[in-house]
Amino acid sequence: MTDEDEGELDAELAKLQQEHRDLDAAIDALHHSPAPDLLRLQRLKKRKLALRDRISFIEDQITPDIIA
Repeated sequence: MTDEDEGELDAELAKLQQEHRDLDAAIDALHHSPAPDLLRLQRLKKRKLALRDRISFIEDQITPDIIA
């Protein structure tokens, strides 16, 4: 992996992590609203899980495998 590729992955990782934190805040706010929209809540949680999977994939690409 070149330095340029790793830089692009780092940038995408930072963007995804920020979006994940934003979704976490939105889900928390929706939970505490007087009448939460359950469908919207479910969709936000699903998007958050998809982001978590993508973040894990990128972190695995950045971190080299160590053979013990």
